[in-house]
Amino acid sequence: MTQPSPEFWTEAAQKLQTTMAENWAKAMQPFQAGVQSAGASSFAAGAEKPPEVHIEPEKLQALQKEYLEQAMALWSKGAGHPTQSGDKRFANPAWDDNPLAAFAAAAYQVNSRALAGLADAVETDPKTRNRIRFAVEQWAAATAPSNFLAFNAEAQKKAIETQGESIAKGLQNLLHDMQQGHVSMTDESLFEVGKNVATTEGAVVFENELFQLIEYKPTTAKVFERPFLMVPPCINKYYILDLQPENSLVRYAVSQGHRTFMVSWRNPDASLSGKTWDNYIEDAVIKAIGVTCEVSNSPSINALGFCVGGTMLGTALAVLAARGEKPVASATFLTTFLDFSDTGIMDIFIDEASVRAREKEMGQGGLMKGKDLSSTFSFLRPNDLLWNYVVGNYLKGETPPPFDLLYWNSDSTNLPGPYYAWYLRNTYLENNLIKPGQATVCGEPLDLGLVDIPVYIYGSREDHIVPIGGAYASTQVLPGKKRFVMGASGHIAGVINPPAKNKRSHWIRADGKLPKTLDTWLQGAKEHPGSWWTDWSQWLQTHAGKEKLAPKTYGRGKYKPLQPAPGSYVKVRA
Repeated sequence: MTQPSPEFWTEAAQKLQTTMAENWAKAMQPFQAGVQSAGASSFAAGAEKPPEVHIEPEKLQALQKEYLEQAMALWSKGAGHPTQSGDKRFANPAWDDNPLAAFAAAAYQVNSRALAGLADAVETDPKTRNRIRFAVEQWAAATAPSNFLAFNAEAQKKAIETQGESIAKGLQNLLHDMQQGHVSMTDESLFEVGKNVATTEGAVVFENELFQLIEYKPTTAKVFERPFLMVPPCINKYYILDLQPENSLVRYAVSQGHRTFMVSWRNPDASLSGKTWDNYIEDAVIKAIGVTCEVSNSPSINALGFCVGGTMLGTALAVLAARGEKPVASATFLTTFLDFSDTGIMDIFIDEASVRAREKEMGQGGLMKGKDLSSTFSFLRPNDLLWNYVVGNYLKGETPPPFDLLYWNSDSTNLPGPYYAWYLRNTYLENNLIKPGQATVCGEPLDLGLVDIPVYIYGSREDHIVPIGGAYASTQVLPGKKRFVMGASGHIAGVINPPAKNKRSHWIRADGKLPKTLDTWLQGAKEHPGSWWTDWSQWLQTHAGKEKLAPKTYGRGKYKPLQPAPGSYVKVRA
C-alpha cells in the first residue's frame, strides 16, 4: 500500500483546520454577543430573570488574538507535528506516527484551551460561571478526536494489526452495553454479589419493606459490649463497605472486636414510589438503631454513616434528640454533608426551578431511576468515567479489566420520588438541616445542636461529590467532642483504603483544634503515611465499652436469622 505524500497530509490538515475554525466561529458567537445566550441557557426556566453575563471587550480581544496566533502557528507547521501535550488521551506513539491524527489532536487542544479561557473570562455570578465552565468541559470531553475512529490513530492501528477484529469486538461491546443500559467500566461477568463481593459472613436478622439488617459473625473470641451499626448511602448498594476481604471495612471492623451490623437498602420499585424522607428516617435508620440495641441487649450503640447515609444518620440523631432519646453513643461520618453550604460542582444542577420541576414530576410519587443518577455522577468526571470506556470498549474493542469498585459503581439503585424531592429542597437548595427548627422530620423540628455526642468526621481531599470543605463544615455544626481527619484521594478511594496496603496518607491535627475554616485547620495538620482506618479504630474503641464473650448465634429473641448474608435486597438490580 502506497503511503500518502506529505502534500496530501498538509492539504487534509488544512481542510480539517478550516472545518474546525468554522465550528469555532459558531462557538464564539454567544461570547461575542455578551454571552447572553449562554447566561440565559444556564438559568432554568421559571426564574425571575436571567443573570447578567458578559466579557470585558479587552479580555475578549486578548483571547481572540491569542487563539489566532496559536492557530496560525499550528497551521504553518501543518500535519505531522507531534502532539507532545501531556494529555494521556494522545500519549500513544501512534498519534505522532499519523500526521492527520497528530494535527487533529493539536488543533483540538488549541480550540479547547481558547474556549476554556472564554469561560474563565465570563463575568457573572459564581453559579452561572460554574455552569458555563461545566458546559465547556462537557463539550471538550465529548469532541476530543480520540472519541472518533476517523481520528483515533491508536484505534486505527489496532484495527490494522488485528485485521479488523478489534472493530468487530467493539461493535459487540456496543450492542452488549446498549442491552444492559450503561457503559461497561469493568468485566461485570466476573463478579457476583455474595460470591466474590459482599462476602463477609453474617445473617439477616430483620427486614421490612425498606431495608434488611445484617448481623456479621464475630471473628474474635471477645467483642466490645457496645455494638456497631453501619448506615450506607441508599443511593448505592451497601457492599461498597464490603467489597472483597482485603478491602472490606466491614471485615476490618469485625476483626477489631466490634459486633457489627449493616443496613442493606431495598432497591425501590413502584411499590415504594411514594416513600418519603420521613419514612426512611423513622422506619429505616431509627428502626435499625432500635433493632441493633435489642438484638445485642445494649441500651446504646456506635453508628457510622457514609455519604447520604451519614446525612440520614445525622437527621435521625436529631429526631431522637428532639424526643429526648440518646441510643447512639458515638457517630462516625464518612464524606458526609450536614451543612450543604459548599457542595462543589453539584451546585450547578440545583436551583429553585429545577427542584420545583422535580417536585412536580415525582414529589407525590414516582421513582428517580438509578441509571439517571449514575449518569449524572459520571459526567462530573467525563474523561475518566465515560469517554475513556467509550474509546476502549467500542473503538479499540477492549474488555475492561476486572475491578470490584467499578462493578459496584455500575450496580445502581432507584430512589423514591418524594424522598428525592425532599432531599433536594431541604439540603442542596435550602440547607435547612443546619437551621434549628427550619426542617421538620418525623414530626420533630430538627436541631443538630442537640446531637451532643462524640463524633469522628472524615473527608477526602480530592472528593468531587462531597468536597473536603463540605465534609469539614460538620465540625462547626455538631456540638459534641469531635475528631476530624482528612484522607488523600476521592470520594470512594479515599474511604476504602485498608491499612494492609499502606497506600495514601491522612492528615490530623495533634492539638485537636477545629477552627472555622478548613484552610486554617490545614495550617496545623500533620501528614501521616497510610490509611486513616487505624486512627479511626483506636478512636472507636474508646467508645465501645468493655469486652465480653462473642455471641455464638445470630439475633436474639424475636429477631432470628432469616437468611445468610448478604441477604436478598442487595441482589436486586435496578
